[in-house]
Amino acid sequence: MKPIRLETTSVDGTKINLEALYQIAPSCFTEEKDKETGEIKRVVNFETLRQLLGGDAVDEDEEMYQFTWPGKRAARYEAAEPIDDTLRPVPADSVDWDTTENLYIEGDNLRVLKLLQRGYMGKVKMIYIDPPYNTGNDFVYHDDFAHSAEEEDLAAGNIDEEGYRYRRNLDSNGRFHSDWCSMMYSRLLVAHSLLKEDGVIFISIDDNEVHNLRKICDEVFGEKNFVAEVSWHRNYASANDAKTFSNVLDYIIIYRKEEEFKRNLLPRTEKQNHLYKYDSNDGKGKWRSDNLSVRTYSAAYDFPIINPNTGVSYIPPKGRSWMTNKETIKLWIDEGRIFFGQKGDGAPQLKRYLSEVQDGVVPITYWSYDECGHNDEARKEIKVLFDGQPPFDSPKPTRLLLQALRIGTSPDSLILDFFSGSATTAHAVMQLNAEDGGKRKYICVQLPEETPEGSEARKAGYDTICEIGKERIRRAGKKIKEESPLTTQDLDTGFRVFRIDSGNYKDVTMQPNEYNQQMLDLFVDNIKADRTDLDLLFGAMLAWGVQLSLPMTTEEVDGCKIYAVDGNGLVACFAENISENVVQAMAAKQPLRVLFRDSCFDEDKTKINIFERFKQQLDWDEKEAIQNIRVV
Repeated sequence: MKPIRLETTSVDGTKINLEALYQIAPSCFTEEKDKETGEIKRVVNFETLRQLLGGDAVDEDEEMYQFTWPGKRAARYEAAEPIDDTLRPVPADSVDWDTTENLYIEGDNLRVLKLLQRGYMGKVKMIYIDPPYNTGNDFVYHDDFAHSAEEEDLAAGNIDEEGYRYRRNLDSNGRFHSDWCSMMYSRLLVAHSLLKEDGVIFISIDDNEVHNLRKICDEVFGEKNFVAEVSWHRNYASANDAKTFSNVLDYIIIYRKEEEFKRNLLPRTEKQNHLYKYDSNDGKGKWRSDNLSVRTYSAAYDFPIINPNTGVSYIPPKGRSWMTNKETIKLWIDEGRIFFGQKGDGAPQLKRYLSEVQDGVVPITYWSYDECGHNDEARKEIKVLFDGQPPFDSPKPTRLLLQALRIGTSPDSLILDFFSGSATTAHAVMQLNAEDGGKRKYICVQLPEETPEGSEARKAGYDTICEIGKERIRRAGKKIKEESPLTTQDLDTGFRVFRIDSGNYKDVTMQPNEYNQQMLDLFVDNIKADRTDLDLLFGAMLAWGVQLSLPMTTEEVDGCKIYAVDGNGLVACFAENISENVVQAMAAKQPLRVLFRDSCFDEDKTKINIFERFKQQLDWDEKEAIQNIRVV
């Protein structure tokens, strides 16, 4: 037996769905021969499935309540379609490459999300995104296009150099809402798979598409998993030139993955604590007065309370009763918990002690700019970071993201933002870690959209939004580190940069009669000439489902570099010719997975010998060896 090649395509969403269905309804599957390959495959018998569902199945031509639009089916297919792309590491753009656990990825976010599925499925605690609001001049991704117009679109700036289209979704376009819905639907379908069972997603949006976004999220996450629709007061001043109403609100839509999600309480503010301004010097601390009556009437709690200082009797207001019984009220009077006014001659009130209030406050669905910041604050914040020259027009305030992070994460959470813009999410994650000593990690994804010609950003040397985002993280991280008492080991302000690119392997999808001997000689090593060892290593990590943020070390044996990821999690060598000493050094690490370059072996006999060597030294059986030893 010899090592087999590592699979290079991303996760097939259709296969995931079929496997999930098979786990709960295996009887509705049967087998048939694949018309192209001749292999036997498992397929769904829809008639059997319909019988299992009984009266809950619906026919295509029956009327039903649903939210749909032109292109929805194509968007669903696009979300499930596997791709052959890869993520190429860019150490030169990174900070603390060897030690950081944060990721910044440049590329189309749908394709990036697909590539992340193997390693991060069910691993993300919180997603925050601030997608295009579809205001009539918004930048949107458009995933289906005619390849025959590719050169024309590239010249017009409508597609990037890899052939992926993006354009502005003008409201004159007949598919104005449909394009936006398709863009969001496909991405949310894939993002849903990345969330943990107790995960949560926060989505910023305005009133142009908030109604459609709610319907899309109801379908993707389920209506029962809707958590809240928050109104954020984004402007501290109204627009006096507004034609109708001055809109000062944006929205944040919040959905959970499953019922396991538990929101955190928010820390109490000085403003909230300021209400507790009295102190009776009884050792119980500060308190405030509160109503002693309640709306829910009970005859047992409807009785007179006598002020012991004046003898005046007080009864609850009409339709109300006291909050507890006579015995408890008497006890509270004796303990000094009932307040009869500053002079002692007033109606009874309850003393609420600050020390007895829960550690935090329940989040509400209105977030004021006092507690979460506003748009102008966000612009000033980034202006200060960039020495008075703000390169980004519409950032979110860091305090807004801090609010979401406090509600939705724990100190060790992984946070994903796949419309990362100016990288406010990364900034907020680092800031919160500095405040509470947490170890939160982030993955930021951003399409390298070009900055406008003649803009301040372009003049300052930032050709793409990605360049702005990376520089913001560098500057914010440096500032946070300087101001924090935490050590470098305790506060991660670095990030690894990756860029999406075509796969690492040459295209060999040709008919046998199309090859000549020169081409066959070139394909002995099917790896593209411009790909480095790190390209191959991280491409393999994606394919194997190994997280890209894991620590990595290198050592050299007989002139060959050996890479070790996460200790002994993955050990790889991509040298052209490897010696016995190299194999011995790799095996000595007791690796869980082993990876070689296919062309580093002179002949198949050498592959088989190495395969057997690892089997013996690591005590693997045949199945384990096949699974754990691969070539690229």
